[in-house]
Amino acid sequence: MPATPHPATRRPLRSTLLAFLAALLPLLAATALTAPAAAAREPAREAAGAKAVPTATLTEVTDFGANPSNLRMYLYVPESVTPNPAVVVAVHWCTGSGPDMYNGTEYDTLADQYGFIVLYPSVTRSSKCFDVSSPQALRRGGGSDPVGIKSMIDWVTRTYDADSGRVFATGISSGAMMTNVLLGDYPDVFAAGAAFSGVPFACFAITDGSEWNSNCSGGTLTHTPKEWGDLVRNAYPGYSGPRPRMQIWHGTEDDVLRYPNFGEQIKQWTNVQGVSQTPAATDTPQSGWTRTRYGGTGDRAPVEAISLQGVGHNLYAHGMASRVLTFFGLDKAGPAPQPQPGACKVTAAVNAWNTGLTASVTITNTGTTTVDGWKLGFTLPAGQTVTGGWGAAYAPSSGSVTATNVSYNGTIAPGASVSIGYQAGHSGNSAAPAAFTLNGTACATG
Repeated sequence: MPATPHPATRRPLRSTLLAFLAALLPLLAATALTAPAAAAREPAREAAGAKAVPTATLTEVTDFGANPSNLRMYLYVPESVTPNPAVVVAVHWCTGSGPDMYNGTEYDTLADQYGFIVLYPSVTRSSKCFDVSSPQALRRGGGSDPVGIKSMIDWVTRTYDADSGRVFATGISSGAMMTNVLLGDYPDVFAAGAAFSGVPFACFAITDGSEWNSNCSGGTLTHTPKEWGDLVRNAYPGYSGPRPRMQIWHGTEDDVLRYPNFGEQIKQWTNVQGVSQTPAATDTPQSGWTRTRYGGTGDRAPVEAISLQGVGHNLYAHGMASRVLTFFGLDKAGPAPQPQPGACKVTAAVNAWNTGLTASVTITNTGTTTVDGWKLGFTLPAGQTVTGGWGAAYAPSSGSVTATNVSYNGTIAPGASVSIGYQAGHSGNSAAPAAFTLNGTACATG
């Protein structure tokens, strides 16, 4: 059945966002995590039966595809939508809705400025919380809310020829938890995420159907970075492609999803990205804020974390969405600059003996812009296992490997090169890898 748009109500946004709701009631008594209250908006225009929705108004779309948990889909398309637009999935808090997220944040007005599309999933279950805890939600294609949201993205991509390489997720509270889940389940779909007052992927996992995990919410559930990372990797076994970047926001006085969850998310996503837990850069972009960046020092580091001193659970405020767009790379009119084919070249030389080898690898930036933080991807021939290395951190030790820069060689200027290497055991095949990618872009070899 073709998708059917239905206009939703929108009335004038107040000059500033309303204060966040602050209480957390028992989850099973049809209450949940909270966030900003919705402001009023003017009514939307009629869709007139068109497949594409009206511009400059919030519109509900039905029959968008597989939707096992009966989510609702709301869409905002600006009049200035660009060709092959980016898509931002903005995920609401418990007790909220897609229209509430639309009213309580400024992603629509930023879309007017920069030309991307905003998708607002909306929960219909009584708690109005997203499913971030069931076994179905915590694996790719397993069912529940992530499958419905993926269907919404597919609908937008088909209808607007959206750029599948520029799909992003952001959310508040329950929506932040879902942001972590989406990036874990669908690393091939999302380029980056931004989570406000959330918890790590699978932290809320339960088997009793309660939707609530007190150990996680209380900040007492901890894992090693590898254990957290394995939970993400196990959501999509066998996936070896690039992983989404993550931006994490948390208040030190959060009494709903306690502050230790901030550090656990950092542990998880630095491990997933294969970067050091030691910040590459630390600064104070605003009084009371501490921002740390991992694996890179620029605005698009693999992981960025912002801690807000003395702030509680409801930390989202006007202006933060602009910082999200900077991290996503969407804060310029039109499509963000994309890496061009042939922007890098890699040469590899192998010195082998009976059951071992060393490989020397040189990465050259043949593009016109500086590389600030890099990941070199390659697949080891069958039977080879990395036993050590220099100039980069290597993970995993076999199969599809990612070499991540260390602190002293993360920047490669145009025309400059970086040399790294590794030692490996082999069972007969001592060849060098046949192909390489730099930050997801295929490199020339030779």
